[in-house]
Amino acid sequence: MRNIHAGKPIRRAAVGILALAAFLVPAPLATAARADRDDRTSVITLPGATGAEGIAAGEGDTFFAGDLLNGNIFRGDIDKGKAKMFITAPEGRAAVGMKVDRDNDLLFVAGGETGQAYVYDLETKKTVRVYDLAPAGASFINDVTLTHDGAWFTNSRAGELYRIPISRDGIPGDARTLALDAPAGTVDEGFNLNGIAAAKNGHLLIVAHFGRGALYSVDPDDGSNRLIDVTDSSGAPVTVTNVDGLVVRGNTLWAVQNFLNQVSRINLKGSLRSGEVQEVITSKNFDVPTTAALFGNTLALVNAKFATPATSSFEVVLVAARSRG
Repeated sequence: MRNIHAGKPIRRAAVGILALAAFLVPAPLATAARADRDDRTSVITLPGATGAEGIAAGEGDTFFAGDLLNGNIFRGDIDKGKAKMFITAPEGRAAVGMKVDRDNDLLFVAGGETGQAYVYDLETKKTVRVYDLAPAGASFINDVTLTHDGAWFTNSRAGELYRIPISRDGIPGDARTLALDAPAGTVDEGFNLNGIAAAKNGHLLIVAHFGRGALYSVDPDDGSNRLIDVTDSSGAPVTVTNVDGLVVRGNTLWAVQNFLNQVSRINLKGSLRSGEVQEVITSKNFDVPTTAALFGNTLALVNAKFATPATSSFEVVLVAARSRG
């Protein structure tokens, strides 16, 4: 961990995330419900972005999105359908998953292969703190979620989570590592833990395992965890293939499946022991969406475009969070 004001700016290699495209992309789930919006601009360009991966909901209709390769942060409005550069990050940073602490006007950002996490003050645009969570190059700090008293980060190359506590005064404290038991903590080849979301008022966490297409519920106190059995409406097991970012509201979980260009809306049951896929949301505007933010009945997702590396534009896509039927 380091305070940005206590030393030289961070110098790290840029993120090499395009390796994700090497994963096999199977066919989508059998039934898919179109959920395009028609009452707002459905595509919002991130002007000048060189990459994209993370998005977070701010106050009202405000969203924040990150430039994957250089760590810059954009701010936009889903009603106005516009976004612009907000924070120019120091050289060597990256921006993967992110979340806004609205109570304290803080933005928490996962730093990918840098092994770092960043905390920004949304009023001053300044860096509050830089955390060295894991070794650069041998880790991938992928996503973040917030509970009432802290931020939790995943590492796609290690079976552990990292917690940054937030004091009552809104000051981020020192990070600690939580080792996860099997099965979520078992490390496979390729990408492992990916998206993360808080559930049950922060008493449990849900983590996505990209390689296995699995969801796990995690006890944040001791790292114990269990597989969430996901089924379709007939009770048949469902593999949540290419699962990336997660959004949870009440008993509903939206799981972004990046290379499938879809989002599965899952009804969670009991103490997160199981879940049923209620709907599969698609859009003609999806181009490998990775993470999502929820605004009432609207999902905002960022297109990473990992399958089209020569692209020169990146955008946020708006879809209905559930069908109108």
